[in-house]
Amino acid sequence: MQAIVRINPKDNVVVVLRPLAAGEVLDVEDSGAVTVAEEIPQGHKMAVRALAAGDDVVKYGLPIGHATCDIAPGEHVHTERMTTNLSGEVAYAYEPAVRDLEPVEPETMRAFRRPDGRVGIRNEVWILPTVGCVNEVAAALAADAADLVHGSVDGVVAFAHPFGCSQTGADHAQTRKLLAALAHHPNAGGVLVLGLGCENLTHEQFVAELGDYDPARVRFLTCQDVEDEMAAGRAILGELIGYAAGFTREPVPVSELVIGMKCGGSDGLSGITANPVIGRVSDMLVARGGTSILTEVPEMFGAEDILLSRCRTRAVFDEAAAMLNGFKDYFIRHGEVVYENPSPGNKAGGITTLEDKSCGCVQKGGAAPIDGVLGYGDRVRTRGLNLLCGPGNDLVSATALAAAGANIVLFSTGRGTPFGSAVPTCKVFTNTALAQRKPGWMDFNAGVVADGERTIDEAASDLFRRVIAFAEGERTVSERRGYRGIAIWKDGVTL
Repeated sequence: MQAIVRINPKDNVVVVLRPLAAGEVLDVEDSGAVTVAEEIPQGHKMAVRALAAGDDVVKYGLPIGHATCDIAPGEHVHTERMTTNLSGEVAYAYEPAVRDLEPVEPETMRAFRRPDGRVGIRNEVWILPTVGCVNEVAAALAADAADLVHGSVDGVVAFAHPFGCSQTGADHAQTRKLLAALAHHPNAGGVLVLGLGCENLTHEQFVAELGDYDPARVRFLTCQDVEDEMAAGRAILGELIGYAAGFTREPVPVSELVIGMKCGGSDGLSGITANPVIGRVSDMLVARGGTSILTEVPEMFGAEDILLSRCRTRAVFDEAAAMLNGFKDYFIRHGEVVYENPSPGNKAGGITTLEDKSCGCVQKGGAAPIDGVLGYGDRVRTRGLNLLCGPGNDLVSATALAAAGANIVLFSTGRGTPFGSAVPTCKVFTNTALAQRKPGWMDFNAGVVADGERTIDEAASDLFRRVIAFAEGERTVSERRGYRGIAIWKDGVTL
């Protein structure tokens, strides 16, 4: 097994692929023999050139921070020896370097074609509470309706959340917009919007936010308006299940698929195994005419150059730059520094600064041009690679991806997590040790790249086949365990 990898020839650090012991001598291209000065864990960084205090630490060919002391070749480069370069807003310049991918004829997969032309990869009935007060009713209704499920219907799922009342301004608008976007999702063959009756997210507001909808597919129940909400809900769910059962899988081109891309619990291998593998899958889908969505704006900070030069037009660039600086303003308004990341788990895995994390994170975006920028709660309308405004939090951003229309979320992790979002959530592990320790959480092991068993392209081809299998009905680990959930982004006052 290879001991280290230098991601870019400009890098003055390498990533450790296996634990290194003090005294080992490694042959490093352009640096000659380097003696390991101390034990260095897998995924962490080792200097291969002498760095003086204040010098930039370069990884991925980009600065990921600067040295806080002199660092000799062979020394561990981590939190005790370097820190971030990030501060506040940046005046970005549009310097386009857009390269279209070579087109590929899309394969065919079997999925559900909806009347509006979009494609779903599940045929579920969803219960969406308009307010947290009816969460338990929603869960009880989903359980009670299990015996009604038949035909092509995959099941009834209730999505609890704590909001919909005592919210004002932007928070109230975001809750309304996010839930309405989920109600339109093509993975849902039917939707029951469940209200209480006195919440400030009113039935009339929800209908207005929803816009055009099929009343056979989207139904409403206000619990305060009926004597027995369980009986009334069961009757409506029976009708929705009957409607959804009219859909069957049919051949559709893979170009109809929409994937969301997210990482959580990253480690030092995320940017060289799972994330670039996901990036190649994104490129494979975009080359076939499909759609991918990349979110987690704070984890683009410090890696903007990798993304912004790929904006197809000046208008797309301006939207992306505004999204990035707008998110920095969001941090500053709350008295937070823009680099308040990575997490303790990230640091334990070898990530030192937000730039370090971001440069690995954006590898999920592959090499495709950026064709669109979406606001929080927006539904995707542009094929190709899109950027979505959302935070780094796993469940919040995965929910935003689902609301945008992602049929499936590809989720890379170097620490492991069991969660599942509103749509199938494919966990891509960064390292084989984690895959061996937590196989019950894993859908795909990209650690084979670090192990030298598969190239990035080979692993991406393997993952692409898994994605198609999931799209055609195979269940992800989190689906099989019944782990499903949503979370809505909150910022302001609770009344």
